[in-house]
Amino acid sequence: MHLSRKQFVDWPNKAITLLGMSGVGKTTLADKLPKDSWFHYSGDYRIGTKYLQEPILDNVKRQAMRVPFLRDLLRSDSIYVANNITVTNLEPVSKFLGKPGSSKFGGLPLDEFKRRQKLFMRAEIETMKDVAEFKDKAHDIYGYQHFINDAGGSICELADADALRVLTENTLILYLKAGPDMEEELIRRAIAHPKPMFYDAAFLDEKLSEYLAQQQIASVDEMDPERFSQWIFPLLVNYRKPLYEALADEHGYSVDANDVAEVNNESDFLDLIADTLAKSA
Repeated sequence: MHLSRKQFVDWPNKAITLLGMSGVGKTTLADKLPKDSWFHYSGDYRIGTKYLQEPILDNVKRQAMRVPFLRDLLRSDSIYVANNITVTNLEPVSKFLGKPGSSKFGGLPLDEFKRRQKLFMRAEIETMKDVAEFKDKAHDIYGYQHFINDAGGSICELADADALRVLTENTLILYLKAGPDMEEELIRRAIAHPKPMFYDAAFLDEKLSEYLAQQQIASVDEMDPERFSQWIFPLLVNYRKPLYEALADEHGYSVDANDVAEVNNESDFLDLIADTLAKSA
């Protein structure tokens, strides 16, 4: 969606999709907006509570069934397993995604890792298709004036025309662009505390081959998942950057993530967008 500054200012029910790498400040920004007038739609929360809920719980139950004490209680329906996912606690989704590598170090076999990656990709596509419905429900049922879509870091790899159409027709797309200093900080954090990530299938295969060759490792089943995650993250940042920029150039707008970090309230946020639209005219 493209708007003039005046059109945006006059837009009575604003709807924004935030794009950017994980850790760039999307959720922090959404949390600064008034809770009584902005509906915060978290893509990862929707994925975990709707589209991946059953696979996540099945994975937890599979682990629990390995413990005789828990197995007996589960089989007799004496206990049950439930998710406690929140917008700020997405650990169940992260644990389900996992990392490829040796089971000795907590890694997943490559086939299983790729199966979960495909499930996540389909879940993210459906979650973005739901944006139009949730935007309407947020206003018509719950009485929120505005809507913000806090999209996942892998949204730039969403190769689905219908999902992209929903976003571009129903929301203004805003890319939080990290500068060199912030990129270095994101990489530093990722290396210190590597997290499970979604990877484009072709990108993953290419980088796995490179890593195995560089490290002289025979197969994925022998590699340390933490070290691989640390190695691949800077490459992922460089891979995604032009994808984000192309998406923003064609369908939305880019703002400096450092400027976003200076936003303290709704007024600051709306002024930032309005000024960005004015500069792009």
